[in-house]
Amino acid sequence: MSLLTAERIKLFSTRSPWWCGLAAVVLPIGFTALLVGQANGGLEVGVTTTQATANLGRSVVMVLAALAVTTEYRFSTIRSTFQATPNRIAALLAKTAVVAALAGVLGELVAFGSWGVSRLLKPSADLALDSADDWRSVAGEGLVFALAAVLALGVGILVRQTAGAVALLLVYSLLVENLIQLIPTAGEDIHRWMPFVAADQFIGVGQRIPDPAFGPWGYLVYFAGISLVVLAAALVTANRRDA
Repeated sequence: MSLLTAERIKLFSTRSPWWCGLAAVVLPIGFTALLVGQANGGLEVGVTTTQATANLGRSVVMVLAALAVTTEYRFSTIRSTFQATPNRIAALLAKTAVVAALAGVLGELVAFGSWGVSRLLKPSADLALDSADDWRSVAGEGLVFALAAVLALGVGILVRQTAGAVALLLVYSLLVENLIQLIPTAGEDIHRWMPFVAADQFIGVGQRIPDPAFGPWGYLVYFAGISLVVLAAALVTANRRDA
């Protein structure tokens, strides 16, 4: 518990998590309000529609997670952390738990905030959470945000530089996965196995995959597996090299 407390204090003692957290919530809710508010007969507003812009918040949360560790490497405070806690893996796992918990809370705020705003703007739309699928699409954002933060933290530990880690995460999640579809012959087959595509399949947003390999929860497990593999590689690397 002392490790978790220490990581919580370190995380919230700087301004970046507060600003990132605010942006992660405000941006997707604001864009959802614009999307739903301007919707006409050509756009059917449903529960999954309310989560269409949550990926903006997810991107900001990944920046937050990367900053949580790259900032320590930048200012060499990670050395003090490892001196106080010789078990590096335990220290980094505590950081991961704190960041993932915060990301999960932000994800729920984004999800239910976007859904609530949509209900206010379109009271006639069918936005009731009447089924397990509806609840998965909304409440499931917290799980996706938490796992995205775990993946981003792993990338941050591996790269150790803020600019490089943030650029890699944002370019990959917002651009590379979509461009992969343009590869002749194999593009579509590769695209269906991309991690953030899997996360979107769990929520039920984005491009639907024809003949999906898994159900929604299977795609969440797949996304979790990739996130944990990246984190495991980062922990092994951090334990072997100099801080």
